[in-house]
Amino acid sequence: MGLFLLLGLFAFCVVVGTPVAFALGISAIAAFWFEGLPLMIGFQRIVSGINVFSLMAIPFFIFAGELMFHGGIAIRLVRFASAAVGAVRGGLGIVNVFSSMLFGGISGSAVADISALGSILVPVMKEKGYDADYAVNVTVTSSIAGIIIPPSHNMIIFAIAAGGGISISKLFLAGVVPGVLMCLCLAVAAYVVAVRRGYRAEKFPGWTVLGLSFVGAIPGLFTAVIIVGGVLSGVFTVTESGAFGTIYAFVVTLLVYRSINWETFKVAVRQSVRTTAMVMILIACAGAFAYMLTFYRVPDKTVALLTGITDDPIMILLMINAVLLILGMIMDMAALILICTPIFLPVASNLGMDPLQFGMMLMVNLGLGLCTPPVGACLFVGCAVGKLPIEKAVRTIWPFYLAILVALMMITFVPAISLTLPRLLGA
Repeated sequence: MGLFLLLGLFAFCVVVGTPVAFALGISAIAAFWFEGLPLMIGFQRIVSGINVFSLMAIPFFIFAGELMFHGGIAIRLVRFASAAVGAVRGGLGIVNVFSSMLFGGISGSAVADISALGSILVPVMKEKGYDADYAVNVTVTSSIAGIIIPPSHNMIIFAIAAGGGISISKLFLAGVVPGVLMCLCLAVAAYVVAVRRGYRAEKFPGWTVLGLSFVGAIPGLFTAVIIVGGVLSGVFTVTESGAFGTIYAFVVTLLVYRSINWETFKVAVRQSVRTTAMVMILIACAGAFAYMLTFYRVPDKTVALLTGITDDPIMILLMINAVLLILGMIMDMAALILICTPIFLPVASNLGMDPLQFGMMLMVNLGLGLCTPPVGACLFVGCAVGKLPIEKAVRTIWPFYLAILVALMMITFVPAISLTLPRLLGA
């Protein structure tokens, strides 16, 4: 009855439109009350959920992403990507994918990726004769590269949800190859669809233009070098690298690119505070909710349920993927990381899957959920930017879904994709 109350009340709150963070907190406190546990313990669990030093890196990453979004870094990355791969058939689609890979690796945010690159590339693609649904679909699906390619604040949330025993620097390393692999799969899909629709290639601008665009993009790209390189080299902690990366992004946008002013700076600060507050409230309430899941032994029961259906590791992993994909369609990503990690990580570990590999599988699954209705934040933002009805985008987005699913299956069943770099460089 207690578990039914916990899950049932949470589902009811989500259905009636209660914010997910408050739904987690309300259902957890109700379960504490039902079991006769002191409510003070519940509130202590809420506070302890955010009393983690590593979480201080999240507001820095978010603020750095906002500064880069408003500070002109995105347009320079687009110019470089266009000069490099724009001459391929359907080149602007591939430019979109690789711009997302570059910008996502700096901002670490899928929504920032869509907002920054979509507002630049979608109108240009329409002007060059690309259909609106193609432009929106490429932008939406490629944006989740920011979730996987480091730095990513979602990886920090995963490390906390996994009990804090996973190295964030190794998580960053583990995300490089899967993120690039997913972008390559999306680039192939973009090329195939472009050929089928008869889109033309752009003219190669010449090596001089390519070199100049690369030089112009270097200051922005160096933000990722500071953040990720500082962590991996041991010079900075994750929090320190986020702070230095934010300072560097501010200096670059203010003094080098000179593309940020007082008004855009205030917008970046306001958006960062709002996003950080949402994430922290969510993490806090999810701490109490996860405590009650453990109290009711949900992870153990999940292991027993899945192994009772089949003892084939492949089928169990496919079932986990299916559940994560379905949940990703209806819930916020950060909340699902906090809820699903303590449930499914023990199952994957019992099958011999490394936590780093499970983290990458989780990120891709839930990232795909961001592109899928009914609660696909990236899909909504992309359609708003492209001025396209959601139903039109969904009808033709399946080749890009298929590309991400191919990458997901490779990440799930080929451990070397996620583990090679951490083993080589993360020792």
